[in-house]
Amino acid sequence: MIHLSPTDIVIILLYFGGVLFVGYRSARRTGSSEEDFLLAGRSLTLPIFVMTLVSTWYGGILGVGEFSYRYGISNWVVQGVPYYIFAAIFAFILAKKIRATNLFSIPDKLAAAYDRKTAVLGSILTFILMTPAPYILMLSVFLQMLFGWSLVISLTVTAIVAVSYLFAGGFRADVETDVFEFFLMFIGFAVILPYCSSRFGGWEYLQSHLPPLHLTWHGGNSMQYILVWFFIALWTLVDPAFHQRCYAAKSGKVAQRGILISIFFWLLFDFMTATAGLYARASLPELREPMMAYPMLAEEVLPPVAKGLFYVGMLATIMSTLNTLAFVSAQTLGRDILLRMGIGGGKVLSDEAQPLQDPASRGIQQPSNLSTRYTQLGLILAFLVSIVIAVAIPSVVRIWYTIGTVIIPGLLVPLMASYFEPLKIPARFAFSAMAGGWLTSLAWMIAGLASASGAYPLGIEPMYPGLIVSIGLWAAGKVGDSS
Repeated sequence: MIHLSPTDIVIILLYFGGVLFVGYRSARRTGSSEEDFLLAGRSLTLPIFVMTLVSTWYGGILGVGEFSYRYGISNWVVQGVPYYIFAAIFAFILAKKIRATNLFSIPDKLAAAYDRKTAVLGSILTFILMTPAPYILMLSVFLQMLFGWSLVISLTVTAIVAVSYLFAGGFRADVETDVFEFFLMFIGFAVILPYCSSRFGGWEYLQSHLPPLHLTWHGGNSMQYILVWFFIALWTLVDPAFHQRCYAAKSGKVAQRGILISIFFWLLFDFMTATAGLYARASLPELREPMMAYPMLAEEVLPPVAKGLFYVGMLATIMSTLNTLAFVSAQTLGRDILLRMGIGGGKVLSDEAQPLQDPASRGIQQPSNLSTRYTQLGLILAFLVSIVIAVAIPSVVRIWYTIGTVIIPGLLVPLMASYFEPLKIPARFAFSAMAGGWLTSLAWMIAGLASASGAYPLGIEPMYPGLIVSIGLWAAGKVGDSS
């Protein structure tokens, strides 16, 4: 059970007030034009780029605590190293290319490279990939723990705090609150580690109180299980938040250098969270809910004020990612799906992602603030859909695993090929590779869940057959295109 002193409560309330202040202050400077509302006028400088990217990549802090508690330093191997590798690959081969397109979203790129049908399917997969469901779940559970609120009240507060200023301020509000939360997330974990060391001791304490497997790189997991998490890290290459920030950077050089600098901060934060997770497992070996590892560690070692700062750091880590995912989901659902398909009486978004056009009069420019209005509608709808997902799959790690395993095989190959002319394939093959990849992985996962043993067919993780099918259809497209 969490116990907060009056001072801790004041610190947490000041945090929420600070987020709302920063968010609504940003909203006053946000215009209704498409470029300003969706990308803050493409004005991100290097420091801002780094802080917003770093803070948005760590929302699953309760899930990280759960994984660390269960598997020890394997958390760093599984949830850290592969993401550093693919972030570096993204920086060197994609960042400048993405910025040079001057587009707004991944579906825009799919539309420009292939056709509307592929863009709409890509939009649907992107929407699922970027659901803020795990972060809504984490924040709501966290608020219940802190204040004893019901789930309904927790979700209501989450909606007001996380959605309202995004509705008014768009991407600029997301970025400026991210900067605020960047400092708080590091402060939070910087507070708890000295208390743990003072209370329990250093490395010798951890060695003597942790299960031996917790200090091995694999944590007792099978090679195939670890390998599938490396493949899930391919998420980085198709992550819409990475693409969005590259589109919003002042230049391609800012985007590339910003990602490389961010890797250093991710490594530092991973060290802090992994160490805290080890202390939680060593000092609280009988914890029934591993997702509670960090909060229960705080209850064990932190005095008032320090505890409030730590909880603010955790809240900031969750909120920064929730904001970004909610906004990308909103843009994808509202602008890239509903508006692109002309649903709701709006103009149809052109395949080239130029200004909005009437289906009957291609080439006639329309007010781009229609994208803003559809994104605001998408924000409300995306939040409601995410609540349903969070209730249906009430495990943060399981949501990550399920979505990553099913969606990445569909998006990865067609999207990567779209940025390199020699790798591009005809639109019909791109659509088939996208549909075949994710449907194969989905069917494989369903077959495993439906089997009596709960094992996947042939003992193979669902991502692998999905990737094989997608690559095979891409290869067929290259052969067909050259013949």
